[in-house]
Amino acid sequence: MSNIVAIVGRPNVGKSTFFNRLIQRREAIVDAVSGVTRDRHYGKTDWNGREFSLIDTGGYVLGSDDEFEAEIDKQVELAIDEADAIIFMVDVETGVTGMDEDVAELLRKVDKPVFLVVNKVDNNKRAEDAVEFYALGLGEYYTIASINGSGTGDLLDAVVAALPEKDEAEVEVEELPRFAVVGRPNAGKSSFINALIGEDRYIVTDIAGTTRDAIDTKYNRFGFEFNLVDTAGIRRKSKVKEDLEFYSVMRSIRAIEHCDVCLLVLDATRGFDGQVQNIFWLAERNRKGVVILVNKWDLVEKDNHTTKEFEKRIRKEIEPFTDVPIVFISVLNKQRIYKAIETAVEVYKNRSKKVKTSKLNEILLPIIENYPPPAYKGKFVKIKYIMQLPTPQPQFAFFCNLPQYVREPYKRFLENTLREHFDFHGVPVSVYMRKK
Repeated sequence: MSNIVAIVGRPNVGKSTFFNRLIQRREAIVDAVSGVTRDRHYGKTDWNGREFSLIDTGGYVLGSDDEFEAEIDKQVELAIDEADAIIFMVDVETGVTGMDEDVAELLRKVDKPVFLVVNKVDNNKRAEDAVEFYALGLGEYYTIASINGSGTGDLLDAVVAALPEKDEAEVEVEELPRFAVVGRPNAGKSSFINALIGEDRYIVTDIAGTTRDAIDTKYNRFGFEFNLVDTAGIRRKSKVKEDLEFYSVMRSIRAIEHCDVCLLVLDATRGFDGQVQNIFWLAERNRKGVVILVNKWDLVEKDNHTTKEFEKRIRKEIEPFTDVPIVFISVLNKQRIYKAIETAVEVYKNRSKKVKTSKLNEILLPIIENYPPPAYKGKFVKIKYIMQLPTPQPQFAFFCNLPQYVREPYKRFLENTLREHFDFHGVPVSVYMRKK
């Protein structure tokens, strides 16, 4: 495990801009509106050969009546607890404020290296103005301009020197599988991850759109380690009014594109509506494993047939890709949340499955001989050979004499035959006809 450095401070001093510069990616959303960063946001960087993790936090506002700001304060305190060193960022343009003094008071009680960083210092006049930050009682300060990187070298030299030495025997682990938790806003995605890991890792409120960034959490269950990715809720384009939500939706879509399995969380009281279907088909088009989680099942009035009827309606909407696991959960009551993860692990293994060419041909060729492709325009298709393609998801090539005459219904028959014999539950399967 690498060292952790937390970036804290009041809202809108440039913490996320600095975070993005260090990790060299636009991970955290940056906007002129204060309070954009709400959750702790993790990234990795290195300096002078020393690698460490960064935590970007929301702005700290003590004693606020705002529901989000009270939650953000908890997140900042959690980040400080997790960190090996803390970067306390202030803004030279506004000088020392009451909120800066509140943060400084919190940090003076912390027995960890604290680096006071004065941001937006991009000329000599501002460098002189930075002297007033000695009043915070944290000793020496560093002047930087996170927008262009000025002064960050000296700061990082000091940060790296203060970090404790970690065990050098640790070996580099291969990239972990990624499970993205996706769905409409306010379906219970963040609550689901919080319930799994047993801590308030993500901010949860009744207000839709609380989560704005896509955030990773390492998780180990059933002897299988993977990254859980919480994402912002995806709404229809017509509902995306502000720039912030646009960026959030883009991050969620990117999370789907870069994950292995999508855990699609839907609100049972709203049903499998058009927007949830759009998210499902986005995952299917990207050839990702899918597990549908019907959350808030405890709020639905039920009889002996409710579950079967609900499941039947969902499968009707997702035809022809109906071989998808559907798990009915209640995050609030922690019902079947571990079953959901167990199912996701099985889907990941199905997606990674490789079938031997000899076995494919041995099982499928006799079936194809008994049920050959129907003649089209008087042409008869003969399939001679089958192989799985070397791709991250299941894709199969069927070699035949006239690939252009094999119609879609027969390709679906081949896909269903593959599913029947090799268990690709929850995974899109691609069938290609190739010229022999």
